[in-house]
Amino acid sequence: MQKDISPKAITPDVVVVAPDPGWAVQGEDLAEELYGLLRPLAVHVEHIGSTAVPGMAAKPVLDVQVSVADLEEAESAFAGPLAERGFTLAPYRKDHVPAGSDDDQARWVKRLWVRQGGQGLDVNLHVRKVGSPNERLALLFRDWLRAHPEAVPAYARFKQVLAGAVPNLATYADVKDPVVDLVVAVAEPWAQATGWQPSATKKTRPAAHRG
Repeated sequence: MQKDISPKAITPDVVVVAPDPGWAVQGEDLAEELYGLLRPLAVHVEHIGSTAVPGMAAKPVLDVQVSVADLEEAESAFAGPLAERGFTLAPYRKDHVPAGSDDDQARWVKRLWVRQGGQGLDVNLHVRKVGSPNERLALLFRDWLRAHPEAVPAYARFKQVLAGAVPNLATYADVKDPVVDLVVAVAEPWAQATGWQPSATKKTRPAAHRG
């Protein structure tokens, strides 16, 4: 999944709004800024999540993924630069593991920084290990939805209805996770058939994902 994976850290209220074409530009600009700020430990930086999918209704929160070789080293090195830019380290250190997965759950760890109340959109900054299953899932979820725009309205409508039916964001995320698992179950055969590979394995941000 490109998860919106753990936005439980952002706000107690669930707001899903209509898609904004400006999200893509804002997400890519932020990814470029963070890549410059956090390299060389940041191997790759990507705009992920629903705001990275054209036409997708979403919470007005940018999700960005930073891929690193070592989470502990990154946590220490990123603390100062991110704090100066308004980010706070959140206590969430592990992503949802898809139902039925027999993978070692210890491999689904991450670090999460959040930024709220700035001049732009709030931000979830997911720092994940290069080659980890959660790094891959975030990119696969995003790229499958980008490649299948016919699926976007149904998933967007699901999120809008869910947002109006649950009392808080924690419940929203818990209900949404199994639906994300279903999308990933469809996306995996597509990845195999098309030869899709996570772009985050590259050393630089690909120009095809800009703008």
